[in-house]
Order: sequence, then C-alpha cells, then structure tokens
Amino acid sequence: MSQSCCSTEETSHKKDHDHEGHDHSHENLDGSLVKLFAPAVISFLLLGIGLSLDYFFKPEWFQAWARILLYTLAYLPVGFPVLKEAFGSIKKGQFFSEFFLMSIAAIGAFAIGEYPEGVAVMLFYSVGEVFQILAVQRAKGNIKSLLDQRPDEVTILKNNIPKIVKAEHVEIGHLLQLKPGEKLALDGELISEKASFNTAALTGESKPDSKKKGDPVFAGMINLNSVSEVVITKKYNDSKLSKILELVQNASSQKAPTELFIKKFAKIYTPIVVYLAIAITVLPYFFVADYEFKNWLYRALVFLVISCPCALVISIPLGYFGGIGAASRNGILFKGGNFLDSLAKIQNVVMDKTGTMTEGVFKVQDVKIEKDFNEKDILEKLNLIESKSTHPIATAIHDYVGEINHDQKISNIEEIAGFGLKANFDNKDFLAGNFKLLEKFNIKYDKTLENIPESVVAMAFDNQFVGYITIADEIKKEAKTAVDSLKKLGIKVTMLSGDKSAVVEKVAKTLGIQSYFGSLLPEDKVAELNKIKAKSETVAFVGDGVNDAPVVALSDVGIAMGGLGSDATIETADVVIQDDNPAKIAIAIKIGKETKKIVWQNISLAFGVKFIVLILGAGGLATMWEAVFADVGVALLAILNAVRIQRMKF
Repeated sequence: MSQSCCSTEETSHKKDHDHEGHDHSHENLDGSLVKLFAPAVISFLLLGIGLSLDYFFKPEWFQAWARILLYTLAYLPVGFPVLKEAFGSIKKGQFFSEFFLMSIAAIGAFAIGEYPEGVAVMLFYSVGEVFQILAVQRAKGNIKSLLDQRPDEVTILKNNIPKIVKAEHVEIGHLLQLKPGEKLALDGELISEKASFNTAALTGESKPDSKKKGDPVFAGMINLNSVSEVVITKKYNDSKLSKILELVQNASSQKAPTELFIKKFAKIYTPIVVYLAIAITVLPYFFVADYEFKNWLYRALVFLVISCPCALVISIPLGYFGGIGAASRNGILFKGGNFLDSLAKIQNVVMDKTGTMTEGVFKVQDVKIEKDFNEKDILEKLNLIESKSTHPIATAIHDYVGEINHDQKISNIEEIAGFGLKANFDNKDFLAGNFKLLEKFNIKYDKTLENIPESVVAMAFDNQFVGYITIADEIKKEAKTAVDSLKKLGIKVTMLSGDKSAVVEKVAKTLGIQSYFGSLLPEDKVAELNKIKAKSETVAFVGDGVNDAPVVALSDVGIAMGGLGSDATIETADVVIQDDNPAKIAIAIKIGKETKKIVWQNISLAFGVKFIVLILGAGGLATMWEAVFADVGVALLAILNAVRIQRMKF
C-alpha cells in the first residue's frame, strides 16, 4: 500500500518498501494470496452474515448492541490497519491522506447507524489495495528478475584447487571456474578456448552466444555447455549487470510530467474536497427548511468516499512503471518514466551509422601502397599507431597486419578528433585517418580517391602520401526493419556520421533513409541536430552514447546501442537497447506511446466517473454503494488497464 497517495511524494514504486503499519503494505510481494486476502475474506463473510440477518432472517435478537458488535467485528480486520495508517500520517503532518478520508467516511457511517455501508467502504478499499499490491508485483516482475541474476557465491581456482567464496570478495585477476548451468557473477575474460552462454539477463535474448578465448564475458551470463574458466577483470559492484541493476532500481525516481502534475494536483485537491464535505454538512442548515443533520452528513460522507483520488495516484505511476517493465522484458532499459513520455512524442530519429545500423565489425578489403614505399614497413607503422586507438577500424587493421612490431620508435602520438591519428617515427610525421586529415596537413593526393564507396584509412609519411587501405562494415540484418518500422509510425529518420559521405550515402540508400549527412565532425553533428530542432521537431539520437556525447545531450532522448560494449553508454544515455538491435528503437517508441495512452485513459476514466457521482452524491442521489464504485471500482479498473501493457506484444 502507499503512504498517503493523496498527499505524499511516494509513488507505487515505493509502496512495498517505505510503508510501515498497514497489514497489506508491509507484506512481502512474494507473500501468499491467502495472507493478502485473509482480512478481506473475514470481513466479507461477517458482512454477509450481517446483511443476511438484516434483510432475510430478521431475528429479534439482532438489534442494538448485537448488530453493532457483529458489524464492528466485520469492520476491524480491514478497518483497523487503515485507522492506524491515518493516525501515523497525521503524526507525520500528512493530515489529508486517503486513510484519513476513508476513516472519516467509515466512522461517520457507523455514527449515523449505516453499519453495512461503513464496513463496505473499508472492505472494498482493502480489496483494492490488495489488487494494487498484486499489480505492482506484476509490474515489477520483469525488472526484479534481473536482481536474481548475480549469484552470491562463486568458485575460484587457487593452485588449480577449486574454492567457493563470496562473490563480493573476488579480486581482479582471480581465476573463476564456471560449470554448465552456472551464472557468472562478475565481468571477466574467457580463458578457455571456447564457451557458449545464455545472455538473456543482459540482452533480453535467450539464444546462445558463442565466445572464444580472450573474449569479454559479463555478469549474468549463464554457461551452457562445458566447464569454463574466466579471469576476473572487474569487481562485483563494477560489473555490467550492476550498472544495469542500478539503472533499473533508480528508474522510478525520474517521474513523467503527468505523474508530477497528478502528485501536485492531489495535494491541492484533497484538502478542498474535505472542506467541501464539511460545507455540504453545515451550509444547508442556513438554506434548507427541512434540514436534517443525519441526511446531509451522509451526503458528505458519500462525497468524501467518491473524492479520494486513489485511482489517479495509484494507476498513473503504475502505468509508467508497467511501461518500464514491458520495455525491460524486451531488452530495453529506460532511466525513468519521463523518457517514456518523451519517446511518445518523438518526430525524428537521428542515428549514427557505425555500430548502430552497421555491425561495427570492420574488415580490411584492399591495400594500396605507393610503389616508392615499403608496404610491410608502412603497415607496421599503421598497426603500431592504431594500437593506441579503441576504434573498431583499429581492430580491423590489427587483425589484418598481425603482431605489432615494437622495435619501431614511435613518439608524440596524437588523436585528432574527427580526422584520425598523428605520430612521429624517427622525427618524421606519420598520419593515418580520413582525407580531411591529409588536407589539414597540406598533403597532396589524387582527389578521385574520395569517391571510393568504402571506409578509407589514408596514410602519409614525411609529408608524402603513401597509400590507403579500404575497410568495409556490414549492415545489421535488422537495420532495414528498424527504418521501415519507424516510417510506419510516421517518424522521420536521419543519419549523421563521421564516416565519409560516399559510405554514408550507400548505407542510407540501402536502408531507405532519405536524409543523411556524412564526413561530419562532432561539432558538425551538433549543428545538423540544431537545424532539425529549429524546425520544432522532437528528436531522439541513437548512437554509442560516448563519442557522440554532445549530440546525445542536445537531443530530447538519447538512445544507446551496445549496452554490452561500454559502461559509459549505460551512464550517458536515457534509454539503453541491450542487444544492439536497431529494430527495438521502434519498439521503445511504441511502448512509450502505449504507456501514455493508457495513462490518459485512466485520467479520463477517473475524472469522468468521479465528476458524475460527485454531483449525484452532493444532490443526495448517490448512496455509499455508488461512492464505493466511484472510488475503489474505478481504481481497480484503472489498475487493470495499467497492467495491460505488460501483456502486449510489440
């Protein structure tokens, strides 16, 4: 249960953590249904007996104190916890809480002899709270499953002897033994020749992922086939999965504008309805000839029950939390409900090329070295200088050239952002990068080479052009589907890349992207994004979240591809797509749109029904039973509507 859903800042995300005193709320979410429903079942049975005696059997003894005693016994299992909460809220200065409203309504009903209505108010309220707990449990199910992905104990090898230790005690460099079916607790590097892993905890995909010796492996992966050995590279709390868990656990702290509005609205709205209820009781005395206190007090109590804004304050945070849970089930992590709202409004998805729409796995295709230079010597220099870079192109060059020749004397290595690398060999400059780099240092070369449709690493040594290598990158198989899905949603797609224009054009045309720009420096990307935003378009940028940090910061929503590739990705982006699948960009937007739709359906439902029944209640045309429906019934409908998103397939 929540604390005062009417007047506190807690949302449904905290209901089962921060709450004390209420029998339902402090139940563990894994508690049995019997324990959750027991108080309500007891009250329901006693209320049923009371109504039977009142309207069917009508024994003479069931009057006065006997009647009061039975209905009081029916009231206590569900009413006492609420009274306790109301008292606790008042002690904390939170006077106008839902518990206070419901307590006044029930006690007032008893005071005027409407015992069945007094019990019914608390009974249905209690049932609503139980359903709320179950709804939150379901909403958190997909996310909380991540919390079980890190084993507490691991097996390390010391002098080839296995020893079981606590995972948090494992140090970097320790050798860990992983048996088939076991989960990896820390990030590391595979020492065994090969192994196969289930990566569902990190990517949302359960298909096996084959790894070879030297490949990085991450906490949460499940070893599938043979006994494997892993050398640990990060401590327990620094693992990839720890970053993801921290992101998920903090997600609800980032509230959507609608959530924030409803929270502020409830703080103002609740005191107003309390004062209006008092006015409904007292003011008619001065204007109504046949004024009867009991009659007008009953109307005021009905008004109070109807006015409790539980349906809004429960279902709206639950809707956003459900959206975050649905996204998590699809391998998409949101840093907060506010980004669900922002994605729902996106008009233009701007994306990087390398690693986003392409595999980011480069291979050397062609090598052209001028005849006046030694190809082996030039490639060794290139391999040595590229070994100082973490770019995928550097990896491709290393794979092609082979072992690095450290006999070469290299100095003054400099990375020139957006251009390439510069270093010094025997007091002679060596350049490796794009053709803009050569122009920057006034190196002459054949301009027709700029038309090569692959990525090119051009080289110069001692102020002379020495040749180039071409490198190709494969387009991801899901990339075309991703672009088509975004177009179906009516969203524009723009590609911005630092790669050469010819390469960008080729990829863009293959994917059906009409707006694309290549050969961009980081500041050029910012300029292009500013042009898009100047058209009053809401923009999501999809990239690595690190190299494109200025563009990510400028965009309305930053989406990071490659949650397994970079720790900084998780920390920088607003949304992380864990398995690098670009098709999930559209899925994330659909989830945002569906969440927003459900939230506004709940707002319309709650306000619509409450407004009608409030008018009827103030006019004496609605009883406590209609009031219970307007409050608890609408809350239940809103909760059921909110959890729908978790059943949807995107």
